Amino acid sequence: MRLDKWLKVSRLIKRRTVAQMACDQGRVYVNDKTAKSAVELKVGDKVHLELGARAITVTVLAVPLKAVAAQECSSLYEITEEIRRPPEILEWLDEQV
Repeated sequence: MRLDKWLKVSRLIKRRTVAQMACDQGRVYVNDKTAKSAVELKVGDKVHLELGARAITVTVLAVPLKAVAAQECSSLYEITEEIRRPPEILEWLDEQV
């Protein structure tokens, strides 16, 4: 399954177009490499997302063939790391970029 579709199905990102934009902006990494939205995910891949004040790293546990119920979406991944940054740090990061 494509990365952008998996992000939507897993509900880590609400819309597929937002997932595509995050990939295009270099905010999504698969196995420590910047990933495009068309990357095919496999079980065991490590996905890292940088979204605003939140950074999250998950391990892919399942790649479904179609959409899954909202109650089952958390079974598609395991959170390995989650970082929440305070707004002051984000302002500092904007100056560096």
